[in-house]
Amino acid sequence: MVAVGEEAPDFTLLTDEGKQVSLKGYRGGKVVLYFYPKDGTSGCTTEALEFKDFATQFAKEGTVILGVSKDSVKSHQAFKEKHQLPFTLLSDSESKVLNAYGVWKEKTLYGRKFMGTERTTFLIDEKGIIRKVYRKVKPKGHAQTCLLDLTKEAKLFLPDSEA
Repeated sequence: MVAVGEEAPDFTLLTDEGKQVSLKGYRGGKVVLYFYPKDGTSGCTTEALEFKDFATQFAKEGTVILGVSKDSVKSHQAFKEKHQLPFTLLSDSESKVLNAYGVWKEKTLYGRKFMGTERTTFLIDEKGIIRKVYRKVKPKGHAQTCLLDLTKEAKLFLPDSEA
């Protein structure tokens, strides 16, 4: 499981536009990397819409928002279009990135056990270092919490020697 202070595992995934992108391609800027279970579900929609509401403020902080789930590129396209999301959604249909970040977990619902995505967000600095991890995220208010951590606690993004 990745932790604060470690280099974020690099990956290459397909975007909602069907293009390949790598995490390393975002170096030089901050990244909010959020993992969510499924396009179109109520919690995932709430979370995405809140990130949409704060997208301009994240951009002012030099921060890119990337959402990751197992959903297909086609599903991401429909979800993004329906809600006019201004950020990139990435398809991890094989769960490789979900596993690398430790968010593919056994879950229980109504006594039934199954594997699924634990809603988790990573704040990554300009050098690719994880500066904050939010596990078992509650969607309501989460985007604002991330933004506040970026703005009021900018020390999270200072090099370790300066913090």
